[in-house]
Amino acid sequence: MDVMLILALALLLAWPLGAYMTGIFSGQKHWSDKVFGPVENGIFKILGVKASEGMNWKSYGIAFLISNLVLGVIAFLLLMFQHLLPMNPDGIGPLSWDLALHTAVSFLTNTNQQHYSGQAQLSYLSQGFVIVTLQFVTPAMGLAICLAVLRGLMGGRNAKDAAEGEERDLGNYYQDTVRAVLRLMLPLAALVALLLVGQGVPSTYQASPVVPVVEQGQSLTEQKIPLGPVAAMVAIKQLGTNGGGWYGPNSSNPLENPTPVANAIETIALVLIPIAIVFMAGGLLRQRGFAKMSLAVMGFLSLFCVGAAIYSEQQPNAAFSGLAEQAGNMEGKEVRFGTDLSALWATLTTQTSNGSVNAMHDSLNPVAGLVTRSGMLINAIWGGIGCGFINFIVYVWIAVFIAGLMIGRTPEIFGRKLEKTEISWLGVLLVLPSAVILTFTAITVAIPIITGNSNPGLHGIAQVFYEYTSAFANNGSGFEGLGDNTPWWNISCVIVLLLGRYLPLVIPLLIAGLLAKKRQIPVSNGTLPLHNLTFGVTLVTVILILNFLSFLPSMVLGPIGEALELTSIAGDLK
Repeated sequence: MDVMLILALALLLAWPLGAYMTGIFSGQKHWSDKVFGPVENGIFKILGVKASEGMNWKSYGIAFLISNLVLGVIAFLLLMFQHLLPMNPDGIGPLSWDLALHTAVSFLTNTNQQHYSGQAQLSYLSQGFVIVTLQFVTPAMGLAICLAVLRGLMGGRNAKDAAEGEERDLGNYYQDTVRAVLRLMLPLAALVALLLVGQGVPSTYQASPVVPVVEQGQSLTEQKIPLGPVAAMVAIKQLGTNGGGWYGPNSSNPLENPTPVANAIETIALVLIPIAIVFMAGGLLRQRGFAKMSLAVMGFLSLFCVGAAIYSEQQPNAAFSGLAEQAGNMEGKEVRFGTDLSALWATLTTQTSNGSVNAMHDSLNPVAGLVTRSGMLINAIWGGIGCGFINFIVYVWIAVFIAGLMIGRTPEIFGRKLEKTEISWLGVLLVLPSAVILTFTAITVAIPIITGNSNPGLHGIAQVFYEYTSAFANNGSGFEGLGDNTPWWNISCVIVLLLGRYLPLVIPLLIAGLLAKKRQIPVSNGTLPLHNLTFGVTLVTVILILNFLSFLPSMVLGPIGEALELTSIAGDLK
């Protein structure tokens, strides 16, 4: 019941939010102009940009990459020298260069993969300025690229005036990004932060208090309770599909997620904006049928994965067979959440490239572990802010191409043909995940001295594969138990983070720019409809087959093999 209520509330809240997002990004006058317009204009003057000037796909992509480079350098330097900067009442020292690089790139790519423990290794300045700032800005950047791709699908903002082959206006990157931060992220984060403070999540800049331990007579007589502006960070980590927690245990920590109500708020925040983007896309494209089809496909895959994960975690842990009462798998979970809410969070956080956790994924039963991996590999069931719907569009392009071949017509989407150049770039996107993830997994597993896994068996392979999948999918969750704060893990994950973030965003932007310049073909009886059940089933099939074929061997060597192994052990014990 709790699971269905949370999902229903997320959908109901996403609908009006999607309508609001359509209004603020449509380019038409909106009531929010009076509230945020003056602030935005001031920011544009400081940046020295003309927000009214449109950009083609090249200019848009270059602005995106340069802004990321500048932010990345600033974040790296601040993390390296945090011990010399203010807002460090607990005297926390600097990060090593490789850990600082990984942390900067991780949060720059909207991944928030953590190889550090936040409350122990980052100062208030690093947490509140570096980390939280990137958690606001980087999802806004992803949303900006998504907006440009959607405009490209419709021929650009100058579609009525531009000639065939002429460069198209895909919007202004700086205007889209600033607008996403000011009009979307900040108001929502402020509201969620207030709700979390009401549930007892800390919000202070005071030094961590020292309190006596409950059980006296032990060698440890007092304990430092790490505090800080936790509520603000938790709000944006959930809403921005970021995921990096204030505390090392993330949202399983009772200070970060103290009550069932707080857990429900944070779970809804996981999927709120990604679902709203589907409604927004329908409004901006003026294709309500396409939006309904997209919502149905994502919803079906999401519910199927949620159901599989919950069923899996309701089964007993095979490792305890014959040793304890047979109940749900409570290993690595908080009692206050139980199996169902933990499995729900684990599924949604890996579907949305969020990566935050309220239970340890390393302790999931194999089927649930497979579900979390699958959500990251597909990376288009809701997905991260902006990038998730872009990945979904990529699957749509591939499905359109395959369907076009089946009916003997040149594939087209919204009246614009997908031809050799576009299909070639789609081929790069198809090969990229398996090439990157499997290559780094093979290298790491083949050299035991750098592996760092806590389990030498099939689960150990799954730990390594999961870490690189999480990095490539810009997710950030992990199978804990992996010794990942080493130069090899930090540097190799930086490479995977960069490849998994920028190529899957820039290449679709390129394809959208190419499509925008093409002549739009009028709708006819031969046009492939993208809003009916047939295409929806085709799209689901394409998504599942592509990922199944690419990663079946790794599944057998990971969760599938582990599940069979544990079943065999449990049977022998009986």
